[in-house]
Amino acid sequence: QRVAGVTGATVLGTGEIVFLSQNANDHHQVAFITGRDEPDPSNSVHHVAFRSGGTLDDLKALKKTLEADDQVTQIMPLTHGNAWSVYFRDPEFNGVEVFIDTPWHVRQPQGEPLDLDKSNDEIVETTRAHFSKEPEFGPIDEFYSRRAQHIAQR
Repeated sequence: QRVAGVTGATVLGTGEIVFLSQNANDHHQVAFITGRDEPDPSNSVHHVAFRSGGTLDDLKALKKTLEADDQVTQIMPLTHGNAWSVYFRDPEFNGVEVFIDTPWHVRQPQGEPLDLDKSNDEIVETTRAHFSKEPEFGPIDEFYSRRAQHIAQR
């Protein structure tokens, strides 16, 4: 499986992905993904993700900070529809993602390149326009409400 629109970007392996969460307000807290397409010099963890309570301006500032550090490599901003992310390799070649939530739910996994040089309004509109075509697209609060009901029934 590959991220749409990103050439040569290895994503989640070629197998399956399972998202797990015990919190109705998190799409996932842990994701298990089957093996890699090719050997990779990092350890067996694909990447670690950190949710930021920040803004698009904070994500833009992070990208600039990372670009100024010559030990950080493979900086790749992506949007998953439900999040705006910056992926990168730290100096030890560990995969890291820092993301902020969007106001929408979008079925995962998927991703599109994210141009953090655009204005915040352009980023929001581009993301909404692209992912609104997805069958499960909708306000994140509605998704979390349905999920909380589902968890309560178990």
